[in-house]
Amino acid sequence: MQGLIILNKGGGSAGDDVEERVRAAVADAGLDAEICAVEGAECARRATAARDDGRPFVAAGGGDGTISSVAGILAGSEVPLAVLPLGTLNHFARDLGIPTELEEAVAVLKTGHHRPVDVAEVNGRVFINNSAVGLYPLMVLDREAQQKRLGRSKKLAMLVAGARTLVRFRHHRLRLTINDAEQASVNTPLLFVGNNDYALVLPEAGKRQTLDDGRLCVMVLRSQSRAGMVAAILRALVGRTRDDDLIRLDDVTRLRVASSRSHLAVATDGETEHLESPLDYRIWPKALQVIVPQ
Repeated sequence: MQGLIILNKGGGSAGDDVEERVRAAVADAGLDAEICAVEGAECARRATAARDDGRPFVAAGGGDGTISSVAGILAGSEVPLAVLPLGTLNHFARDLGIPTELEEAVAVLKTGHHRPVDVAEVNGRVFINNSAVGLYPLMVLDREAQQKRLGRSKKLAMLVAGARTLVRFRHHRLRLTINDAEQASVNTPLLFVGNNDYALVLPEAGKRQTLDDGRLCVMVLRSQSRAGMVAAILRALVGRTRDDDLIRLDDVTRLRVASSRSHLAVATDGETEHLESPLDYRIWPKALQVIVPQ
């Protein structure tokens, strides 16, 4: 049976000729695979059918949002995920050591090996990178609106959105239940939950050294003024955080986030949804098989 390569027509930034390039790379690698280019909503349906058919692999080509949606389908099954990093940032591929050049990434499908990695979940929604409550979801919504209305690039739209979000700066009062036991109330502009531990200090900021540690990375930015929040973020990037900058919770495998609001805006792998409160986060150790370089 052939493997399946799913290309998201509306995701990523690889150009209009990406399908042609993938077909050429598949032929060069001597890979037996079906290639389908579909709209975003169709990616999950195709992945579900491929999982149920027991295909030898499913490759997802697009940005991290596309990769995440396909990973959510394959997690817990024996069908491995292959990653074709066609997005702007490609965090998941980078942390797995997958080449950013399309032709090299396709070759990994032929020569790579299977590696089990963790995935995380919030209210049943699987994510491979991170999830956030507070300022970041507002930035994502603003960025998406700019891209649709004004045709701005993702990077430019995010810069503008970041500046505007600071103007709309506000805090969330949240009640955290950690590993079903410890509880704490926090007043914060940003709650960050990562699938495995994220580095904060430059030049490694935003990177993960492991994806199979079986723990969530939970960081809570302490209540700050606008200027104080920016200063706290800058201090974190240079490794000079203070006790009043942020709270970093260790050894978290489950996290419940309660709010007085019935729904919270949550950014998950770069896409924002309004999820019903409370938010239930958990880690699923080594639930996803991924094809990575030898």
